[in-house]
Amino acid sequence: MPDLSRPPNRSGLSTLAVLHTVTLFVSAALLFIVQPMFARMVLPLLGGSPAVWTTAMVFFQTALLAGYAYAHASTSWLGVRRQSRWHLLILALPLLVLPLALPAGWMPPVEGHPVPWLLALMALAVGLPFFALAATTPLIQKWFAASGHPRAADPYFLYAASNAGSLLALLGYPLWVEPGLTLSGQGWWWTVGYLVFAGLMVACILLLSRAGRAERPAVAPTDLPPGPAPTASVRLRWVLYSFVPSSLLLGVTMYLSSDIAVVPLLWVVPLALYLLTFVIAFSRRQWLPASLLARIFPLLVVPVAMLLAVQAAQPAGLLAGFHLAAFFVAALLCHLRLAATRPPAEHLTGFYLWMSVGGVLGGIFNALLAPVIFSTVLEYPLMLVLACVVALPAAKGRSSRDRWGDWLWPAGLGLMTCGLVLVVQASSFGNHPSTGGLVFGLPALVCYFFSRRPLRMALGIAVLLLAGMQLRQQTGPLLEVERSFFGVHRVTNDPSGRFHDLSHGRTLHGRQSMDPLSRGEPLTYYHRTGPIGQVLAVHGQDPESDIAAVGLGAGSLAAYAQPAQPWTFYEIDPVVLTFASDTRYFTFLSDSPGRIEVVLGDARISLAREPDGKFGLIILDAYSSDAIPVHLVTREALALYLRILAPGGVLAFHISNVHLELEPVFANLAADAGLVSLRRDDTAVPDELRDEGKSPSVWLVMAREPGDLHLLAQDSRWQPPVGDPGQRIWTDDYSSILSVFRWR
Repeated sequence: MPDLSRPPNRSGLSTLAVLHTVTLFVSAALLFIVQPMFARMVLPLLGGSPAVWTTAMVFFQTALLAGYAYAHASTSWLGVRRQSRWHLLILALPLLVLPLALPAGWMPPVEGHPVPWLLALMALAVGLPFFALAATTPLIQKWFAASGHPRAADPYFLYAASNAGSLLALLGYPLWVEPGLTLSGQGWWWTVGYLVFAGLMVACILLLSRAGRAERPAVAPTDLPPGPAPTASVRLRWVLYSFVPSSLLLGVTMYLSSDIAVVPLLWVVPLALYLLTFVIAFSRRQWLPASLLARIFPLLVVPVAMLLAVQAAQPAGLLAGFHLAAFFVAALLCHLRLAATRPPAEHLTGFYLWMSVGGVLGGIFNALLAPVIFSTVLEYPLMLVLACVVALPAAKGRSSRDRWGDWLWPAGLGLMTCGLVLVVQASSFGNHPSTGGLVFGLPALVCYFFSRRPLRMALGIAVLLLAGMQLRQQTGPLLEVERSFFGVHRVTNDPSGRFHDLSHGRTLHGRQSMDPLSRGEPLTYYHRTGPIGQVLAVHGQDPESDIAAVGLGAGSLAAYAQPAQPWTFYEIDPVVLTFASDTRYFTFLSDSPGRIEVVLGDARISLAREPDGKFGLIILDAYSSDAIPVHLVTREALALYLRILAPGGVLAFHISNVHLELEPVFANLAADAGLVSLRRDDTAVPDELRDEGKSPSVWLVMAREPGDLHLLAQDSRWQPPVGDPGQRIWTDDYSSILSVFRWR
């Protein structure tokens, strides 16, 4: 700690730079840890709905904007040194709500939309500490600019340290924090981190106050009257340079996780690349010149546009690499332009304020508006088109001929592409796998030659994407697509043309035969020869026994209902119910002889309202995609299932998962609760059954007594699951996706 009783000397000036850098690093790390941590705390209350994450993201972005606005207004009105002393109060206020935890007595409303309640909860529990941290980035740089340090005239290099802290926290939370600590423990350790941060801030304030007594610095103090403020057009560019990467980040994440690769924690990769672009753009040295990146970008965005046009999905790794590379270069170009137009230090807080406005607008557009406006993830290609205009340097030629060419050349490209589409549609190649290459190969090559004219290239990319949409509508297997708050759902004909499929991204959620003689047969994971077919043949025959099923899909399980047997499906997404009830595509619900009821809403919340011992069989089919609802796989959730399970009843869990090994989690839960459990692996499906529509699956059953499962236990295919004694029991206070990740 430097001697704060006298003005900083040359050594003290070096210490001052290190102190400000470390303070920003710690602040950013705390910000990026508190976001997933507090959202995880709320999940059990609201049932793990994706709306929790989206609402939390909007809250944090808005709070960040509020912090930047406070930093700008307070330093403008009070001056830097007086503001720094008043800021001590802002640093102290979060101590009223620490350690971080859910306020006692706060429960979500039984009726009505929970978003206002959630926003109020977050404001009360985490609003003050997040606000104090959010203001740090502009304030620390503003204080540094007034310190008299030789580099005070350009404090923006500190922003790289801030984003480095964010990047470390982003990677550190799933790798070290979540696997090693309970949520309550995370709250306590985060409080310790905040106290360290507050101490660093106090040291910065003391150094700033001592700097005011030093000799007049070489740079003009920021308390002096500022120079001309940035114009409205400059501020608009700041907003655009931050809006496009923010929207692209969410768009590429949504597209990759739904249409390319269903992988847990995939969102970490694009977010890490996004933060890395800030580190590079605001670093002292530019290792990647903007001129080089501007040449690379067309080599990436044109192939990506062609891949989007043909809806390519394999090979997933290579395609994901192309999309991420294009996103990284686009975001870096935008952030380099943002850094290049940064104002002098006297207008620093305003710069960060408008940059934050762009980030918030990007989040609002993707998280709140796009699901309502678009039926697919259209915001992603739309931002790629806009990135061509915003990220690339302006064209040199401004003659009338050049300006007309920016519109006429893409129009000609559109006519050529439409002609190719019509030729393909009229030929026998309409559904051939090579159709996309035949239609878009030449137009994509032409589009690349537009790269020196940003507007021309953007319009060319738009032409490719529009032609791709038109071709898919005319020749593809898509029957209907609809987007909800929970993702994009599609009804398609399978490649053989014999089935209707319901899919969510790349995850198949149901299939029905189009043959009237076979349409009543449950297919995919619910085939009669599969594990759940066997469970229902043994435990689902009593017409008086109530059966609960979490996850509706296409309604396949309704085919097993006995006449007048009460079945209750619990489904969170209204769009799934819409498709399952549409007899043009699926008739399982309408044809079922049972008394079928569908309850919309999160299953855990809905099941908690059911009376004790109501169900003889509870089927939980919510674990087969990447974003498993962790709140349904905890000790507390299992206790709920057992409360509403009748004596002698059975729990059946669908635990098929490409990337997660869920068997140890459920085996440990069963052992912890004193239950008996069996598992059947049905992944070796013969080709003839696959041709009939059966899919591989793995199911696990639990019951209170061995006798409740004795009929299944007689079948050698049902074996006790293998637990992991070294793995902690998942609870509402602890879980770790990485602990069950299949690293292969």
